Amino acid sequence: MAISDRLAPFQPIMLSIFRIMFGLLILQHGLQKWFGFPAANPAFANIQLMTMVGMAGVIELVGGALIAAGLFTRYAAFIVAGEMAVGYFTSHFPRSFFPIANGGNLITAYCFATLYLVFAGPGPLSLDTLLRKAR
Repeated sequence: MAISDRLAPFQPIMLSIFRIMFGLLILQHGLQKWFGFPAANPAFANIQLMTMVGMAGVIELVGGALIAAGLFTRYAAFIVAGEMAVGYFTSHFPRSFFPIANGGNLITAYCFATLYLVFAGPGPLSLDTLLRKAR
């Protein structure tokens, strides 16, 4: 039996775990921007809502929580992926074409991970799946 055959039954659960972990990782960026938790960053000490960083923090808070919970996953992931793309092209890309040179590795990974969730969906362990079954 090939390794892919052995691992295939776990694929749906791993998709849910992937979504939960990336949602929590995104959520922590919003929490840091707005509440200084789990680690304060002096750059966000005077954050204002109607700024690019302020709106990014809101998207990360709401989007990260929705993705982690698996609620409106595809929509939330699409918005977060867009936010990450905008963040990359406005903050990192002007420094260099290459993410390794411009410090954009993480934001690129977040962008493509959330873009993947737009197409893959939330997996079986999600509020989306629970609500779909309830109908």
